[in-house]
Amino acid sequence: MMTRTLSEETIALVKATVPALEAHGLDIVREMYARMFENREIRDLFNQSHHGDSGSQPRALTGAILAYASNIENLAALAPAVERIAQKHVGLQILPEHYPHVAQALLGAIKTVLGEAATPEILNAWGEAYWFLADILIARETMVYTKQREAEGGWNGWRDFRIDAVVEESSVIKSFILRPVDGQPVLRHKPGQYLTFSFEIPGHPPVKRNYSISSAANGETYRISVKREALGLASGWLHDQAAVGTVLKVAPPAGEFFLPEHTERPVVLLSGGVGLTPMVAMLEALAERGEIQPVQYIHGTHNRDTHAMSDHVRQLASAHPNFTVMDFHQTPYDDEVRGEHYDHAGIITDDWLLAHAAVNQADYFICGPRPFLRAAVSALSLAGVPSARIHYEFFGPADELLAA
Repeated sequence: MMTRTLSEETIALVKATVPALEAHGLDIVREMYARMFENREIRDLFNQSHHGDSGSQPRALTGAILAYASNIENLAALAPAVERIAQKHVGLQILPEHYPHVAQALLGAIKTVLGEAATPEILNAWGEAYWFLADILIARETMVYTKQREAEGGWNGWRDFRIDAVVEESSVIKSFILRPVDGQPVLRHKPGQYLTFSFEIPGHPPVKRNYSISSAANGETYRISVKREALGLASGWLHDQAAVGTVLKVAPPAGEFFLPEHTERPVVLLSGGVGLTPMVAMLEALAERGEIQPVQYIHGTHNRDTHAMSDHVRQLASAHPNFTVMDFHQTPYDDEVRGEHYDHAGIITDDWLLAHAAVNQADYFICGPRPFLRAAVSALSLAGVPSARIHYEFFGPADELLAA
């Protein structure tokens, strides 16, 4: 692949468009997606639940484009975002041949929305800037695809997995044990990574979803634990229609949020609701490798009925004296017993977190709803925890800055 460079003129022109992007970026992105989705093959690559007027993906991409334009002369600042995008693309099976479609749609959208302000010089600069970033993403994605293919149990594309077992974890969460139909080993994922699924639901185009793997790697199966969402097409289908024997199309594990192979500091796992799924995988992995550093798992949910995998987590912790578990029930039932069903009533507050978690020593791994994440990451950041020790994952596009 030819290595591209950005000229000083291009950098200046792209940075000059930042005010226009701030004013019209969302309109440009919506127009871009409308153009892209005229092509059914391109449309079916994406998770459509994140699109539309109320979807979060257009806002996410708007923020990403604005960040790129603002930092185009200092791309090192965008490295974490680039890695996240590359991992998402790999999960969705985005390939180099898809990039020209995006370029054409983006430049056409800029011209349509900005009108006469989108001069040929501006369009040429954005074309150059797009392909500069596209080359970086394509190179990284190629590396990931190659590593997935060459690893033991690895594969590229969609592989058939059969549901081996279904476990009712709570009133809203079910676990699905997945075993490959071909009977061969599976790639050993990093605890915290996710699988991407392509569901074939009658009456709908292919439905793409990511679900965190909720078990440590074993080389034979994966487990996902899925919350039934009120209007969730995929989660509703899994809960109501999928059963033992159902075959699902699955892409290899991906994601930049994961537990490292070696820990040098205490570990704090912090989750809210179904955000426990990658945390359980991490806790299992820490237990299997006999982690000697202190491990603290803090989880919040509504009550006993919504609390998934509680017994499993407690059993893991009881076998390791350096593991501690603290459970918060926001609205416990009258017959719930503190110290038996939960440890604290209410939500995990900033004050409690800073007073009881190892703020000055630990690495934090956080997953949960956006308000939960925003509060936790902001509290830790303002308390002086370096960003390198705050790792977080949430379900859906990164459509807002979480760091304080």
